[in-house]
Amino acid sequence: MPPSTDDVKNWMNMFRWIVKLIRDEYDVDETHLVRTAVLETDCGMAIEQIEAVLAIIAESFLVHFPPHTLDEVVKLEELCMLASWMKGLYKRPDFMSDGFEADCRALNAACG
Repeated sequence: MPPSTDDVKNWMNMFRWIVKLIRDEYDVDETHLVRTAVLETDCGMAIEQIEAVLAIIAESFLVHFPPHTLDEVVKLEELCMLASWMKGLYKRPDFMSDGFEADCRALNAACG
């Protein structure tokens, strides 16, 4: 079961929430779950596991990830910033392409 979202009020809370989720659900050592960690290589997660994390975030925060999200998001920090932005808790992340931004905005009214 994912952690409660009640205390997620900003980007850093979202980061901590996602770290707990990955740590608890996929037994990833928390020392690997740093901002710059590449989800596949540094955290040792399979694509299917990352897709499952996206699904849990989407369900927990009522956001929608575009189908090609993993073409844009490779690092833990990017995932946290994207989820926060789509929930309306953070500014538009700089790493996103214009096309991906448009796709996110079309799916999520809270994108700021």
